[in-house]
Amino acid sequence: MDSIQEQKKRVEAEIRKLDAMGGSLTGQAKRFRDSAFSRFPVLLVFLSTFGLVSTFYGFEKVIDQIHFFEENPSMVLVTGIITLAITGSLFKKLN
Repeated sequence: MDSIQEQKKRVEAEIRKLDAMGGSLTGQAKRFRDSAFSRFPVLLVFLSTFGLVSTFYGFEKVIDQIHFFEENPSMVLVTGIITLAITGSLFKKLN
């Protein structure tokens, strides 16, 4: 019986160690991220903007290859609004 209690205490101690390690790694990553942003704010803003614009442009090119949407641009708008409504209602349900 004592050995089970001792094992339980050892396992709990190891879990506390792992939790502490995770917290320190998270703190180090946050400090690195914050220092990188403070050193290169313009570069990171440009890279983020490029990523966003590239994604939109890629979606546009994919949609242009779908003949139905190419012939009916209003359906792109309707499909987009429906998609936003569905994802918005899913988001509300998850909260």
